[in-house]
Amino acid sequence: MGIFRRGERRNAEDLPRDGEFAFLSEAEAARLRTFVREAFAERGIEVTVEGGRVTSGVGRSFGLANLAAVCHNDIRGPRRWRSLVDEHVDRVVRSMGGPQALKTLSRDHILARLHPRFIPGEPKLLKAFGYGPRSVPGLLEVLALDLPETVDMLTADSLSELGDMAALRDRAFANLRAVRVDKHKVVRDKDGSRFDVLIGGSYFIASLALILDEVAGRHTKGAAAPDGILVALPHRHQLAFHVVRDGGVVPSLHTMARFAAAGFAESPGALSPSVFWWHEGSFTEVATQHDTGLHVELTQEAMDLAARLAGG
Repeated sequence: MGIFRRGERRNAEDLPRDGEFAFLSEAEAARLRTFVREAFAERGIEVTVEGGRVTSGVGRSFGLANLAAVCHNDIRGPRRWRSLVDEHVDRVVRSMGGPQALKTLSRDHILARLHPRFIPGEPKLLKAFGYGPRSVPGLLEVLALDLPETVDMLTADSLSELGDMAALRDRAFANLRAVRVDKHKVVRDKDGSRFDVLIGGSYFIASLALILDEVAGRHTKGAAAPDGILVALPHRHQLAFHVVRDGGVVPSLHTMARFAAAGFAESPGALSPSVFWWHEGSFTEVATQHDTGLHVELTQEAMDLAARLAGG
């Protein structure tokens, strides 16, 4: 299936891979880190680049995962990497010295830009970003501002100055319903698997899982889902779903798990390699692909669902 194909790789798979970014060879990753260090130096900022992070002399720290994935996925190859690094570093530098949106925008402008966003549920993020409801396992649901050049995630402290959390979340959901989907693809395979994929430049495509029943109804025919919907959120720019209707759920689960694992491993804004079952507004993990080989592990919930649809 063409949707699983990645951009042309620059080095053979058997060359030593980077310890932080396995989709780059050691030499490619070293070259990228050199570009990053040089770009900051040219802007008068001395940084230390180690592993997947950049640390400035004043203690500011920035991750490199998204930039590495963007470079890897650019079909023009390493000749384009330095300009991609320059664009990324320029945005970082502007964010370091620029005014904070919450202090410069009017309340109406803030509310108009407010969206729900998923981020990885890392323990170190819980204090600042653990205020949202628990929805998708392994992810945190936060509120963020969609700004012209960046997306600013709002901490619990900053939100306390904006008013009632429930009202803010309602406004964010209203804005989410207007998020543009650039592409809608249907993935089919001879094993009977089928699922829909929504893709877009917006940072909030994966957030559409929060209104999944509405989204499914908008993009598929006969989308009533009494048995729920399978959904995958590989990264922020992509959402895959399969309306559960019959015994074809098992092949779709396997194919979606491979799809999610591939997107999670190599794309900017990675979220989850798993497949979830959405039912009556709740998400349950039902499948994931292990890092090694093609084995897909189904949870007990997935097997129970398949048995019920098969009449077992």
